[in-house]
Order: sequence, then structure tokens, then C-alpha cells
Amino acid sequence: MKAHKILSLISVFLVSLIVTVSCTPSQQASNTTNTTATGVPVQMGYSGWPGWFPWAVANEQNLFAENNVQVNLRWFDGYLDSMNAMNAGQLDANCQTLDQTISSVSNGSDQVVVLVNDNSTGNDKVVVREGINNITDLRGKKVAAEEGTVDHYLLLLGMKEAGMTQADIDFLPLETGAAAAAFAAGRVDAAAVYAPFTTKALERPGSKELFSSKDFPGAIPDHLVVSRRMINERPQDVQALVNTWFDTLDFVQANQEKSLEIMAQRAGVSVENYKTYDAGTTIFTAQQNLQAFQPGNDMKSLQYTAKEINNFLLEADLIKRTPDLSRMFDDRFVKAYAASHKG
Repeated sequence: MKAHKILSLISVFLVSLIVTVSCTPSQQASNTTNTTATGVPVQMGYSGWPGWFPWAVANEQNLFAENNVQVNLRWFDGYLDSMNAMNAGQLDANCQTLDQTISSVSNGSDQVVVLVNDNSTGNDKVVVREGINNITDLRGKKVAAEEGTVDHYLLLLGMKEAGMTQADIDFLPLETGAAAAAFAAGRVDAAAVYAPFTTKALERPGSKELFSSKDFPGAIPDHLVVSRRMINERPQDVQALVNTWFDTLDFVQANQEKSLEIMAQRAGVSVENYKTYDAGTTIFTAQQNLQAFQPGNDMKSLQYTAKEINNFLLEADLIKRTPDLSRMFDDRFVKAYAASHKG
């Protein structure tokens, strides 16, 4: 299964781009098919995360068609619903976090990471009520998160640093939007949620961030994942998706106001609120993608990060077995894009 910048969210987001060049699906808010390209449509899912909202820009501005790929871009209100659809073979591609992709592959789904959209650098948060000032203060408190998602993972990471486990809290497994709403309404003491749901959670008077993904650099990379069947049978369409992503980043850079409005609308927040997500998502350029796919000995390397996340998931009993991590990454499409855009 699953769970996973732009004027201020565009300003730092764009500065980062210039400088450095996270069963049956729930009712979906909108499904839009690009009908100007030829061939069988790619069934592609995405959900609420700032690093994935640029896909809405790609769809509205017909950038898929410009790359000669037909895409049925399917919005999911619930991130886990998109994961379930991918695992069930209802999607060819999906936007996912690395931890959840490992979980899916561990459970038998044959999925491959072909693109890094971003790293979470603060937009995944554990938000707490007034009076909770450190992680150990969570002991015995009601804490809500969507079980098995990236923010559940973040919560467990933070508690592990404090020598705690989930058994030390009163854990309430709630869908992310429901967790944010429950916290805002005062029904729980803390919630682990991601943007844009952080905006709702922080409406509670006296609430504050206890810790976030910025405290765990590299721990939450967000990706475009495709089925291995898609790679084997339609590699040209996988390449087109990757090309479209980078074309979209170029479009966002050149059309800041229009892009920001599209992304804020898709997020269901005001443009001003959307700008506050800026520093919390670091969008990856093609060069950063190339670096991430390389072997390494720190969280800058996807292969290293996958091993670390896999060990944590095993220890936390979120997965039962280690999948073949060596088959989870395919950088040929990013390499092809980078080679065709040298200079």
C-alpha cells in the first residue's frame, strides 16, 4: 500500500529550481483525461501533497499532450486510496513516498521508482496542543495519524529518538484529513499530518509544531512510481511522464502566478496559505535526481535511504519481510531526459 515549492511556495521553490538545477478507491474529486495524444491512456494517480500538485498544472496546461502521452490523471482525496488502487493494478503510475513503496513491494506489488519529485523538508509535521513541549510529553496522550502512512512513520521516528514506541501513546488511527480535524476540534492531543492538512490542524488555538520532516533530512522522499509492466510494455510513455514533469517545472518557473493559482485550487486552500508550504518541500531538479539515484552512504542516496527505511519498518512491524530493494529504482528515464537537455 501507500504515504508520499512554490512565489513564497513559488519563491523559494523557484530559487531552488534555479540554483540547484510522501480495495476500492474513494470517490475522486476529479478525473481528467488528456485526449489530444494517441495510444492507450496511462492511468496515473496523485493526491494531496505540495510536491505533487504541479501535476495539476501539467494536466491543465496540456503538457502531457505536448510530450505525446495520453494520461488519465486521477485525483484521490485519500492517499491510501491511491496506494490501494496502485496495488490492485488499477493504476499504471502513482505518486508515493518511499516508505510506502517499500511496504507495497514487500507485500508483493511490483513497483519501480522512476522519478524523485521532492524531499519533504518540513511539510510533514507532528502538531501538538498547548502544554506539550517535548516528545516525552506525548506519553499517555491521544495521538492521531493515518496508520501506515508517511506521517505515522514520522511519528515513530521521532518517538524512537526519545526512547519511546507506539505503545507509550494512545494511538488513534484516523485518515489524515480526519486526524487534522480531530486535533483542530480538541478531540486529540496531537496529530501527525502533512500539508495541506497541517493548515487545518494549526487552526487550534495554542497549537504548535513539535517536530517535522525537516528534523529528519532525506527520510521522506516523494516519487513517481510505475508498475514494472508499464516499464516493460510502454517505456516510451514512462519517458514521456518524466519529460512532462520537468517541462512542468519549467512552466511553473515561467508562469508563477497562474501556476500558484492552479496548485492552491487543487490543494483546496488560499494562495496565501499555499505559499506557507514553500520551505517545507524541496522540489528536485534533473541533476538532483541523477545524484539521488546513485549509490551512497547517506540519505542523499535513494538506495541507502531505502535500506534505512526498510530496517525501520521491519523493527516497527510495519512490514513483515525485506523486498528486493535493488529492483525498486530505474534511473534510465531521468538519465535520458538529462542527456537530451545538456547545455
